[in-house]
Amino acid sequence: MQYKVHSLVAKNLIKKCSTFRVHFNINIPCFIVTIKTLCTKKSRIDKNKQKFYNKTGDNMKRQILHVDVNNAFLSWTAIDMLKKGSKIDIREIPAIIGGDESKRSGIVLAKSMKAKECGIKTADTIYQAKMKCPGLQIFSSNFQIYKENSNKLYKLLLEYTDKIERFSIDECFLDMTHYLMNDTLLNKGKEINKRVKEELGFTVNVGVAHNKLLAKMASDFTKPDRVHTLWEEEIPTKMWPLPISELFMLGKKTVPKLYNMQIKTIGDLAQTNKETLSKKFGKHGTMMWEYANGIDNSEVKYKPEKPKGIGNSITLPQDISEIEKLQEILLSISDQVAYRLRKEKMYANVVNVQLRTKNFLDTSHQKKLPEPTASTKEIYTVAKQILQEMYRKGTPIRLIGLRVDNLTDKEKRQEQISLFDNLENTNKNKENKEKQKRLDETIDKLKEKYGNNLITRAGKMQVEDFVKFKK
Repeated sequence: MQYKVHSLVAKNLIKKCSTFRVHFNINIPCFIVTIKTLCTKKSRIDKNKQKFYNKTGDNMKRQILHVDVNNAFLSWTAIDMLKKGSKIDIREIPAIIGGDESKRSGIVLAKSMKAKECGIKTADTIYQAKMKCPGLQIFSSNFQIYKENSNKLYKLLLEYTDKIERFSIDECFLDMTHYLMNDTLLNKGKEINKRVKEELGFTVNVGVAHNKLLAKMASDFTKPDRVHTLWEEEIPTKMWPLPISELFMLGKKTVPKLYNMQIKTIGDLAQTNKETLSKKFGKHGTMMWEYANGIDNSEVKYKPEKPKGIGNSITLPQDISEIEKLQEILLSISDQVAYRLRKEKMYANVVNVQLRTKNFLDTSHQKKLPEPTASTKEIYTVAKQILQEMYRKGTPIRLIGLRVDNLTDKEKRQEQISLFDNLENTNKNKENKEKQKRLDETIDKLKEKYGNNLITRAGKMQVEDFVKFKK
């Protein structure tokens, strides 16, 4: 059954649904909303099906990426040397990053592909490495350079989600569950892989999965510069044939014990009786069995830091030369950016629009907002003005992005009242802003309950299918 209701009664319908399926459309200014859900009372996690259930009972698979820099220390050293005028890319020769060459106890921290072909392994001593490859080039580590490049990567990843766990200096987990903007997780992984290479100069492997474990395992498949999926249905073919030593979090001392039990592959471990493992290894045995079966419910542990700016961009599936379509896409991006802004309880002072042509020429213009705001409507209005001023008619565009900067804490925001406004206009503007604020907050709550894809602004109805990448 379908219902057409006003936004004011939407919440009452949502509260009343308890154990039955409800379908209804909400017609409100600028919005067409379709909601389909099975309502229950509590959040829960189904360990066997790897699904997260939100408060209304919708099953939502988590969307997790693991980004791992290929040969981080050596790649970052190579980039620094090239910037300083070096004619040699040490990634293309037998080279390592190691300790003091004069000390035979120094170890290999990173190695090039050609050094790897000589049999050199990470943690080999410098002496062992030179014996394996007499022409080996050795370079000292520089953690200041590594930190700078790690921060550049983190800043780029913040354009996709605020929920980032810096697992180490060269790898991150990203929770993309509410940040896909009608795109697919795989496409986001491919986009990140490409942007890192083009904008930062080094390569990454990206693991794509529904939990941290599988994303981490996927990123360790064939290297370098690859994007790999590891969905639940792919576990038997992609993960189970691997040696047991490849399972994440499995210690070196445990491997011989498993070999003695004739457990040599991850698949062998997955098929072993769970109770048997639990009795022999305790809680670690249970964890091993769950990991071998792809079960992991750990959250992405991120530090909630106040951002200096919030932005998003879309690489278009085909070049666009019509400003009307670009405006529709810009509305979609504005909606997502403003939502993140409100979640952070921040107000923006500056709007920046970026365009990239089919020839990879980047241009960006920015404007200061009349006053700090977190309103989708106000941000889009200024972004649209910027687009109209900067876009040259007929230019094919392959990427469009929007960013808001100079953020202010919500509590510190101060209303600006013009001396030329009369009291009636001031009160009317304030009333309109309050209505828009309530509308945005209502839509945000609906998104959080029912997912981003079920709520669509009327102005971007024609662009949703176009922006959505093919699977």
